[in-house]
Amino acid sequence: MNKLKTRIISAVVALSIFIPIFIIGGVVFKIAVYVIAMLGLKEYLDVREKRKRFPDIIKLLSYILLSVLFYELKVDNEMIMSIDFRYIISLFLVLMFPIVLYHSSNKYNINDACYLIAGILFITISLSLGVIYRNIGLTLIIYLFLITILTDTFALITGRLIGKHKLLEAVSPKKTWEGFFGGSLIATFVCTYYYITIINPDVSLLVIIFLTLFLTIIGQIGDLFFSAIKRYYGVKDFSNIMPGHGGILDRLDSIIFVMLTYTIFLNYI
Repeated sequence: MNKLKTRIISAVVALSIFIPIFIIGGVVFKIAVYVIAMLGLKEYLDVREKRKRFPDIIKLLSYILLSVLFYELKVDNEMIMSIDFRYIISLFLVLMFPIVLYHSSNKYNINDACYLIAGILFITISLSLGVIYRNIGLTLIIYLFLITILTDTFALITGRLIGKHKLLEAVSPKKTWEGFFGGSLIATFVCTYYYITIINPDVSLLVIIFLTLFLTIIGQIGDLFFSAIKRYYGVKDFSNIMPGHGGILDRLDSIIFVMLTYTIFLNYI
């Protein structure tokens, strides 16, 4: 009971902070997303440090590089994301060069560098999409978040009510196939209705049904992907920044994959 109370209080506090930011949008929203990206990077570093500690200077450089990339990332009217290639080169050089300087794979090695480069690019690009979609319109980003929220909620409910067959027990022991399909079907129905009534009533119904269904599936795969990372490093949550819910990456695992996938199909709907 206390655990449920903690989850509810934590969720209410988080929503009271982020709903106004969502509504305001603009620079305020971009600053909030930047802070979330920095916290996400911290969690990404911390989970790796369960096995091996990064040198402090490397962590500092990682935060600086994410900040530069986040600031310099641009998007034009055709939704084409661009960045000066010199910043990408700098990212590689700055994180690869210390491999030679440290003279010891126990302190810093190629695996560490690749882990950091991949994480910085992944977090920067995926969370920048949140800023892009909020700039396009509040209704669109609500649609994307609804997909993840409703899928997760009804997957949990369906799984608890009728779930018997484990989905991927080695990664997420509580998830079931019944919950997987139940969450996807209910979220598809609700979010499709939302899209054709609020965003674009002229869109092909068949197209938006299949796209929404696909995004619900991708969102759940994203959840499993981040669960696999936690399982590999032996942690339950990325952090406890939201008591009862985990960390930033725990809450954004599905929406990150949904936004990345939606971007691929954006120009076809």
